[in-house]
Amino acid sequence: MSGERVFAECRPLLFTIAYEILGSAADAEDVVQDSYLRWHGVPGEAVGHPRAYLVRTVTRQALNQLRAARRRREEYVGPWLPEPVRTEPDVSEDLVLAESVSMAMLLVLETLSPDERAVFVLREVFAYSHREIAGLVGRPEPAVRQIAHRARERVRARRRRFEPDPGTAREVVGRFLRAAGTGDIAGLMSLLAPGVVHVSDGGGQVAAARRPVRGRERVARFIAGVARRNLPGTRSEFTTHNALPAVLTHRGDRLDHVLLFEIADGLIHGMYAVRNPHKLGTATVPRRLVRTRNEADETWKP
Repeated sequence: MSGERVFAECRPLLFTIAYEILGSAADAEDVVQDSYLRWHGVPGEAVGHPRAYLVRTVTRQALNQLRAARRRREEYVGPWLPEPVRTEPDVSEDLVLAESVSMAMLLVLETLSPDERAVFVLREVFAYSHREIAGLVGRPEPAVRQIAHRARERVRARRRRFEPDPGTAREVVGRFLRAAGTGDIAGLMSLLAPGVVHVSDGGGQVAAARRPVRGRERVARFIAGVARRNLPGTRSEFTTHNALPAVLTHRGDRLDHVLLFEIADGLIHGMYAVRNPHKLGTATVPRRLVRTRNEADETWKP
């Protein structure tokens, strides 16, 4: 198998790892591209296990990117949300993968240190052993075990679980859009859980709430107000982003925002509105996310 084909087969896994570590599709693509250039410059006979080499390269590059990004995010205007990625509906069939790329989980991962985040993702999502992770991140195995335990406990204390509910998602979102479009506060409230949270990310580039909006009535009134000002002249498209039901709202040929929904038991528990135009450049591009390993190592011949 050629080196080009090996990289092509590994690319979905490499992107998924980089995205889960970084929470940014653009940065993940940069990391994958940089890894390709490094791979292209290494003689084939020097790489005994291509996938392991590529995963190690991507992991370390993503860690470097994350450390730099953390400093930038400290100065971010308003709430920071991960860059949304368009996923296929069948991603929800893999519950581990679906939860790991959900907005709620990616925000929990933001509370971890870079090393904790990388170790947690590699261990809990991709099922690498502690010994393998030690080689990937360049840390001793005993240290990796401690980091993994600490990260797992921190995530367990903060995680919010929402079982995918594709059967009712489109119906609930459709009713939500109709109620928002007509300013029906009561109709909106009937679709919202009591503890619903709405988070907007404008990054200081466009108008967005500077703090999360919480509670059924406050969120309903906020949504109705936003819809009254912004929906005229727009068109909406139902999609799946980050393994969640979502709506793309276009104004002319421009994507205005992506709104993702956490839905359980027929009610909306969370909404994430990504409006920062810097995070929308590839939001319409379908992404193939995987967490399984392929057999490229065993079939590759330099």
